[in-house]
Amino acid sequence: MTTLTPDAVAALFTRADGDYLFARWGRPIVPVVFGVTDATVAVLKGAVEALCLLSGHRMAETDPELGANLMVFFLRDWDELPETPNLDRLIPELGPLVARLKAADANQYRIFRFDESGAIRACFAFIRMDSHLSDVPAETLALSQMVQAVLLWSDTAFGDTSPLVVIDGTAVLRPEIAGVIRAAYDSVLPAMERDPAHALRLAARLGRMQ
Repeated sequence: MTTLTPDAVAALFTRADGDYLFARWGRPIVPVVFGVTDATVAVLKGAVEALCLLSGHRMAETDPELGANLMVFFLRDWDELPETPNLDRLIPELGPLVARLKAADANQYRIFRFDESGAIRACFAFIRMDSHLSDVPAETLALSQMVQAVLLWSDTAFGDTSPLVVIDGTAVLRPEIAGVIRAAYDSVLPAMERDPAHALRLAARLGRMQ
């Protein structure tokens, strides 16, 4: 397995403004998916289950506060978001957000919410099925989206390199990214960290996993 250097690990959680910010889920993940067939829902939930198995985290049937805390929306056009019932209650800044997404011609966006300790308590993922994403196999799209929801990665983490790699025609999680996810959920480490030295602790665990 390729072992990432501490600097490479730090880059995965260092935002474009230079701030280091790491967070993982602090509660069981309860996914719900909108805008796709039941078969695709099953594929997405299967991807969440696989990542929970990898990380040692948990899924649940319901979240006591929100009901579902990982909400994934598939749509054809960003204008569909304001038409979604009650979504503006969950995301008060919905109108300006849609305007920014349209202006950027974006095809995906994620919003995270955090608990008092800084751990992830909810994630809203929006995927606009443009011509590019429509050509991506459902299993590949599901795994890619769930990987990006399982941790608070940097906003530049996967801009140039996908977290997945194709082996024998099947997209799988890159071993080094799988290692980071597994290390990130080590119970000894904090659920949220702003100190870049945290990357050294992650990198040390990667070396022991070889």
